[in-house]
Amino acid sequence: MSSFRRLEPGDRGPDFTLPAVNREGVVSLADFRGKRPVLLGLFRGLHCPFCRRQLVQLAAMQEQLKRAGVETLGVVNTTLDRARLYFKYRPTRILLAADPEASTHRLFGVPAFELGEVSGWPLRATSEEFGAVRINPTGELPAALQPMEANDELNRREGFQLTEVDQQIFAAHGTQLAGHFLIDREGIIRWTHIEAWERIADLTTFPTEDEFLAAARSL
Repeated sequence: MSSFRRLEPGDRGPDFTLPAVNREGVVSLADFRGKRPVLLGLFRGLHCPFCRRQLVQLAAMQEQLKRAGVETLGVVNTTLDRARLYFKYRPTRILLAADPEASTHRLFGVPAFELGEVSGWPLRATSEEFGAVRINPTGELPAALQPMEANDELNRREGFQLTEVDQQIFAAHGTQLAGHFLIDREGIIRWTHIEAWERIADLTTFPTEDEFLAAARSL
């Protein structure tokens, strides 16, 4: 934890290569270099209803982002087979890659917080701090709930049942935060958003459509 560093505007986006979900072969950050800027979204696994909603939001924005000259790449913390099965029945216009080890999240400095007896957000939180959080970011719930309860309730409402792979990913990476990075055609990060970076109370709160488009148009 002592060597942790999130990447900031002005840093070069580190290259990576991952298996592509909704096309054959692999996808790399180098694929975009010298061509077009890319909005990179790093998400939790499919067990997370908030990340699934964010992917839907980004898909709905594709025409606007492309008019601003920006492509989109989403990295989902799950296995390739699991991602392909899910998105076979819920196709998306976003190019997706699978990263079951959350290696790209670590590469870009997106933390996964530790629960324990020591406080130090966003790297650490006590069980009491995490238990006191109440969320309802999309307004779908009748009342704000503790994050794990909100997660379970939204999955229940959707009829989403975790597979064995989902359960394994959740057990290994359940406290992984999400991150977004806007990277220009030269590979330099120009805008970032890390989920709940400043306050644990902001868990599951992601950028709005206006925030994404303002960042894209600023390039």
